[in-house]
Amino acid sequence: MSIATSSRRSPLTQPSPLWGEDIFIDSPFVVPGLSSPTFRIPHSTFRIQNGFTYIALLAAIVIIGITLGSAAKSWQNIAQREKEEELLFRGNQYRLAIERYYNALPGRHQLPNSIDVLLKDERTPTGKRHLRQQYKDPITGEDFELVRDMFHGNTIKGVYSKSEKTPVKQSGFPDELKDFEGKTKYSEWQFVSGLTGTTRR
Repeated sequence: MSIATSSRRSPLTQPSPLWGEDIFIDSPFVVPGLSSPTFRIPHSTFRIQNGFTYIALLAAIVIIGITLGSAAKSWQNIAQREKEEELLFRGNQYRLAIERYYNALPGRHQLPNSIDVLLKDERTPTGKRHLRQQYKDPITGEDFELVRDMFHGNTIKGVYSKSEKTPVKQSGFPDELKDFEGKTKYSEWQFVSGLTGTTRR
């Protein structure tokens, strides 16, 4: 008596409420009248897998959030450093312009009484320009605050930012700006000329 071979599957059976769907294994050797072997995977296994997937998704969201937060903070830091460098440049331009104005006429040393006279010095025949333009404070976007010399007719001896933010740069300043080291606010960075007879506020 020969045994017939077939690649058929056994018919679907009704899954148990506590178990998953049937998994059929095809076999070329099936005895007529007998079903192919079936296996059932518990629903609890699927729940465990779904639980792991959910935890992995939450972990990925947390990691992405931390990464984006770090990137945003890094960009803010870079932007502040750029504004800071611009503040040093612009403030120093005012300081140098005041010194040029002071020394423009030999024997007639005088501090400016306004920013306008730095743009056009009427004391000279050609209206000499000591400052290229009236720069804005890059930190606040507003005009610089003026450092006045009350002992010399309320004239201008320097400028500073009124920002209360903490500077990123704390060291490595040139000799003429050594006073800036360790300052906790931009408003403490005072670009004051080092002329004889003038003092810092």
